[in-house]
Amino acid sequence: MSVRRSFLRVGMTAALMLASGCSTAPKSPAARDSLHAEALAAIESFKAEDPSLSSLFNGTYGYAIFPTVGKGAVGVGGAYGKGELYEQGNMVGWCDLSQGTIGLALGGQSYSELIFFENRLASDLFKTGEFAFAAQASAVAATAGASADADYKDGVIVFTLAKGGLMYEASIGGQKFSFMPK
Repeated sequence: MSVRRSFLRVGMTAALMLASGCSTAPKSPAARDSLHAEALAAIESFKAEDPSLSSLFNGTYGYAIFPTVGKGAVGVGGAYGKGELYEQGNMVGWCDLSQGTIGLALGGQSYSELIFFENRLASDLFKTGEFAFAAQASAVAATAGASADADYKDGVIVFTLAKGGLMYEASIGGQKFSFMPK
């Protein structure tokens, strides 16, 4: 019974976060420093999992890194995470990820998400807030050598790295992003 309550709590928390319109930029300098440190650590985790990602970091126009995305569902689900956007190696602002799903889903998990932008057009689209992933979009699980087979689709490549939790899911949904310049 307590496991069910935990899953329910995670799902309700994610849904409330989506509904409340979480702020994109961290509120204080300490929160910004904390997010930045988490972003750098997440990048290192991705590189440790797949060392060939270094070539993407060096050869892409930019990337968004979400160090921790929390996801939960009981039928209807949601996810939320804060991150940083980099262009040509420089941090240019903060971004957040919101996700909604519906279908057969139960559980809670956390993961890191990394989105590479092939060119300025893809990065600029992301910054407008008009950028979203539809239900058919998929991410590549970051594992050794995964980046070797990854191709840009509509100017982006998405990688995820599991952090913890357990999620059973056969659902549809999409991710929406917002951006605030530095």
